Formats: sequence, C-alpha cells, structure tokens
Amino acid sequence: MKLIIQIPCLNEAETLPQVLLGLPKSIPGITEIETLVIDDGSSDATSQVARAWGVNHIVRHRTNRGLAAAFRSGMDASLRAGADIIVNTDADNQYDSSCIADLVRPIVDGQADIVVGDRQNAKNKHFKPSKRALQQIGSAVVAKLSRVDIKDAVSGFRAVSREAAQKLVIVSSFSYTTEMLIQAGRNRMAVVSVPIKTNSATRPSRLFSSIPQFIANTGTTILRAYAMYNPLRVFAVFGLIAALAGMVPIVRFIVFYMMGDGAGRVQSVVLGGALLTLGVISIMMGLIADLVSRNRQLMETSLERLNRIEDRLQDEFQREERPSQRHQVDVKSVG
Repeated sequence: MKLIIQIPCLNEAETLPQVLLGLPKSIPGITEIETLVIDDGSSDATSQVARAWGVNHIVRHRTNRGLAAAFRSGMDASLRAGADIIVNTDADNQYDSSCIADLVRPIVDGQADIVVGDRQNAKNKHFKPSKRALQQIGSAVVAKLSRVDIKDAVSGFRAVSREAAQKLVIVSSFSYTTEMLIQAGRNRMAVVSVPIKTNSATRPSRLFSSIPQFIANTGTTILRAYAMYNPLRVFAVFGLIAALAGMVPIVRFIVFYMMGDGAGRVQSVVLGGALLTLGVISIMMGLIADLVSRNRQLMETSLERLNRIEDRLQDEFQREERPSQRHQVDVKSVG
C-alpha cells in the first residue's frame, strides 16, 4: 500500500526542512512512502529546498492560486503517482508528523474513507481562548450541516483513501476543509477523527489576516458548499420564510376587511402578494437548482468511473511493461 504525504507550500523554504525531517520513514501496513510538495507560486527557494531534500514529487504553480487550489493539485498529482492513501499536512510544522501513523491506521484497517486530525481545540495550549471557542462552534455547525461526526472541521491534517480522493471535487477558492466534509457527508463516506498533537506556531496564518475575515470567509464557504449540495433545502427554507412573512400582512388585511375597516389598507395586500411571489419563486429556483445538483452528481459519478478505468489501464500497462524491461536488462547484461 502506497502512501504519499503532500505538503502545500507558500514561501516555506525555512520551515520545510523541519517538516520533511520529521516525516515517518515506515508505518505498519504501508509498503511505500513518498512525499509531494505543492509550491503555490512561492517567491523564495521552496522548490529548490524540496528538491535538495529529496522530495519525490514537486508540483509548482506559476502564481499563487490559494490553499484550495494547491490541495486539488496535490490530490491530482498523488493519484497520478499511484497513491493508495494521501496525507495532507502543513509546511509550517503546525502538525506533529509522528501522528501520521495514527492518521492512516483507520484507512489501512478498512474502517474509514477520510480521517481528520483532531487538534483537541478545547484544551490545546497553543490556541488562544477565542480561537478555541470559534473552532468548537464552527466544527459543531459543520458537523450538523454535513451530518458527519467531526470534532475539528477546519483541521488540514487529514488522510484520504484513493477511492475517496477520486470522488472528491473541491471547487472552493478559500479552503478545502469544510467543503470536503459536506461533500463526504452527502456521499455517505466513512469519516473518522483521531486526536493529534500540534506544535507551537512558527508564523501567523497566511490563510487569513484577522479573525473576522476568517469567520466571513469560512461562513461563506460553508454556506456555498451546503447550498451547492443541498440546494432544494436551502431555497425551500428561504421560500417558506418569505411566504410566511407574506401571509402576515394578507391576514392582517382580511381581519380589518371583515371588521369593515379594509379601506386604505391595500398596501398590506400588495406587500403580502410580493412576499408570497418571492417565496414561490425561491422554491421553484430550489427545484431547478436541485436538478442541476443531480446532474453534478451524475458527472461526479462518471468522473469516478473514468478514474477507475484509468487505474485499470495503467495497471495493465505496467504489467505488460515489466517483462519487456526484464528482457532489456538481460540483453544488456549479456552484451
């Protein structure tokens, strides 16, 4: 079973060697371990450092495309390289690499499709009290929306099986963490949390510059991902709220009209009618969006099948190639 550890990087020439040095050389159940660095448009010597330290695969973006795009590029490259399990970790050494064995064990044992490292936010000494509270609240919201029992929704330290990686289609431009969980819940994947250890921060986060910005970006990502995979539910809720709000002024007008005081209250009917119309339109939009979502699911299923066909063709090609290579070696040794 082949494990590829991918590390998204942005100007991490100083901290990358420390991360690479701590990566495990062997893990029970894993026969081969390789490393992959995604250089997301770094302006320093990140790629050169990765090459000097013997990283097996390097993917480089010409410009900075963001964490989610770097994660997608890493997943694609890991699948092409034949990974059976993909572990994602950070280049700032936030996550303790000794926990990678614990992270992959549920997948090796056939108990999980995705494993998320739980930083144990409630008692993590490296987090400020405000960050602990926000992480717990955010994880509870994502767990509720995704219907996945998860304790640390935004942890980037996670392992993904090959089958799960072939199904995931990340479209977020901010971060992949919450969208992956919402998508995993919709696809009924087995998601497991395991406690991990963390190291003290070596630098401020480059994903966001302030807590309000993080909340806004994460909230937008969660809402967009949830609406993408559950559009009918989202539009139906908004539509019902608008319709119920529209009923209030209409009922008010009817009451006054029956009391003989309906003159001059036509505005209530106009307002109520507008809100009712808005509610009906929202529900109709939800139905259309749900059909689009179903088509997306069909496309994802087709993509997954194409990936599996590609895997089989690659395996057959390698089996056919090995005898030819052995023959070439024999001929060279004889000559």
